[in-house]
Amino acid sequence: MTEERTGKAVAPASTVDNNVDRMLPQRTLWQRLVTANTFWTGLVLIGLYVVFSVLRPNAFPTLFNFQTLLIEASVLLVLAVGMTFVIITAGIDLSVGSVLVFSGVVAAMVMEGLHGGDATHAGWGTILLGFVLSLAAGAAWGLLNGVLVAVARVPPLIVTLGSFGAALGAAQLLTGGVDVRTVPTALRNTIGFGQTMQIPHLVVVAAVVTLFAAWLLHTTRFGRYTYAIGSNAEAARRAGIAVTRHLVMVYGFVGLLAGLAGFMNLAYFGTTTISGHATDNLNAIAATVLGGTSLFGGVGSVLGTVIGVFIPAVLQKGFVILGVQPFWQPIAVSIVLVAAVWFDQTRRRARERGR
Repeated sequence: MTEERTGKAVAPASTVDNNVDRMLPQRTLWQRLVTANTFWTGLVLIGLYVVFSVLRPNAFPTLFNFQTLLIEASVLLVLAVGMTFVIITAGIDLSVGSVLVFSGVVAAMVMEGLHGGDATHAGWGTILLGFVLSLAAGAAWGLLNGVLVAVARVPPLIVTLGSFGAALGAAQLLTGGVDVRTVPTALRNTIGFGQTMQIPHLVVVAAVVTLFAAWLLHTTRFGRYTYAIGSNAEAARRAGIAVTRHLVMVYGFVGLLAGLAGFMNLAYFGTTTISGHATDNLNAIAATVLGGTSLFGGVGSVLGTVIGVFIPAVLQKGFVILGVQPFWQPIAVSIVLVAAVWFDQTRRRARERGR
């Protein structure tokens, strides 16, 4: 037996799992496929890649362009994967970009401080310490968000909007508003630009995180509880799920991934890029929603988020290669995003009418 914060006893895990299974709709694989936003956004992504490949066959479908596309999307993918979990619970996290910056600043300043103000020649012991502290800094912000949302019952929009400003302000206070630029060469050469069999290591890190998140969300009790809370938090609580504790864990997980993204960003750019992440939170939310995760909660997938990340990435690359003004890219992404949300709302209303 476990207890919620209120002290009420909840059911054993096996009983909770049975209750959750009854809460979640049972459909065939084909029904789930054709009614999912993921299916249609996947077709959009394939169509975009084909169109740009036909228009610029000597420039777009090349190995170099594909590698660059993957590398540039890696950091955003890690952020968006975390965002998938929190949006499935019907929450939101506007702070991930600022937490990324803060975590990178903490790691960079520690590594720099251990080497007299210049961490260029720092060894792997120092790099490992910076990595751990970056994860810890991100997780701390995430847990703080989770406590305020789940325990203090402050709306997640307000909590994470506050964290957005506070984390960025804290990073600027630590650095005096000046980027830390002495990042270990070993980190940059191995993680930032390193490759194995022409596969960038940064992409490998993002792929491992994505696969782990997919396993966690789609095959474990943690994932089932995440869906159940997003579908109906009160029903989940009555089914025996420790909703408060679970929400704190979800926000902590999002913060942890933001910390990892901050370290990846540090490895790639070789600097903390304090002013370069003002829209990361919105980009992560847009990618998640484009991939079919419902803003109303209870619906979403990691695969859909991967697709949602690469739609704007492919558009941006294609526009650059075609010589189209870059200002068209956010307009195109916005059109697709609004269409995805409209489709989600239409499908939601159809389900409610069918009950």
